[in-house]
Amino acid sequence: MIIFTRKCFIICSLLFFLTACATYNAHKIAKTKILHAQQEIPEEELLDVGITVFKSSEIKERKAQKEGTNLDVRNAENHFIPYHLKNTLEQSAYWGMIRVTPLESESADVLVKGEIIESNGENLTLKITVSDSSGKVWLKKKYKATVTGKAYDDNIPGQKDAFQGIYNAISNDIADYMKKLSPEEIKEIRTISKIKFAKDFAPHAFGDYLEEDKRGKFTINRLPSDDDPMMERLLKIREREYMFEDTINEYYEGFYNEMWPPYKDWRMLNLTERIALAEQKRAAFIRQAGGVLLVALAILMEVQDVHNSGALTGALVIAGGQVFLSGINISKQAEMHYQTLQELGESFGSEMKPIVIEFEGKKYELSGTAEEQYKRWRELLREIYYSETGFAPADVSDPENPGE
Repeated sequence: MIIFTRKCFIICSLLFFLTACATYNAHKIAKTKILHAQQEIPEEELLDVGITVFKSSEIKERKAQKEGTNLDVRNAENHFIPYHLKNTLEQSAYWGMIRVTPLESESADVLVKGEIIESNGENLTLKITVSDSSGKVWLKKKYKATVTGKAYDDNIPGQKDAFQGIYNAISNDIADYMKKLSPEEIKEIRTISKIKFAKDFAPHAFGDYLEEDKRGKFTINRLPSDDDPMMERLLKIREREYMFEDTINEYYEGFYNEMWPPYKDWRMLNLTERIALAEQKRAAFIRQAGGVLLVALAILMEVQDVHNSGALTGALVIAGGQVFLSGINISKQAEMHYQTLQELGESFGSEMKPIVIEFEGKKYELSGTAEEQYKRWRELLREIYYSETGFAPADVSDPENPGE
């Protein structure tokens, strides 16, 4: 009897230990305030920022389900998150024009690229890379935060998100780097972006103005004159590119505003579902473990030949089996939460409606995805440039490969 009592105590202690270890803990995000420019920055020292639509590694359905998301939501987030970052950077008042673009823009002085590592309403992990037009990398960093349900209180579209701390931290880090630059360095970055745009359209004229080293960094060889007529034409072309980028940003803004209410609700529900899921898994684990331990206890009593244990042993086996099956049923209920999350993301999309742009009496209709429209507009800009300057595509091709 003493042996049974000791083993029973060990088993019960183990069950208590399993119960204590399976509790769910939520972590709060540290608040980060955004840095604001203390005084107005002169226009000639303002850098324009381009934020590309974020990318995310292709996630298989099983992994997406495990992370509490789905492909539709992730695709929508690739557009939503950079636009909210744009809004945050604008609040800091450190920058010139800030635009979200489908692809990398040669017009931007500072380029921000991002990748979504994890996003499910409870956790957000972003990988951010920032560089300037000279090719110098300002930062390459991962930002991660975990929030509770309170983080969704008092959210304001365009101003305050549940994960605003991450956006503020990114904004602060970029601003900290920029503030270390001298006016001369800022001027050089602005000049390089201007020449890179000109070189992209007219390599025959501006191909030797910049020098690129093996690391992809650009330095200025020489400058165009202040009254260079070709540069003046190209700067007008760049203004037309800005016009189209502004049109795309109007679309992104509409998408962002339309997405805000359901996206906030989805994340809040997702957070609730994840907490419920963790609790259910914990309960299922405890019940299954308890069932196994009850059966083990019955076997132990039989082995120890405890007096009149037959009826008690049978009862313990039946009870243990019921507890185990109860745990399995809870696990099945947990799977239903995943199905709910899958349905919530189906309404999110990223298709772009056709855009009609009128310029100098001519209308240009662009269709397809944002990336396709952006590429097509760049092609149209080249055609406009060739038409205005008299240069044909063959005139600016590679001399060693005519016609390319």
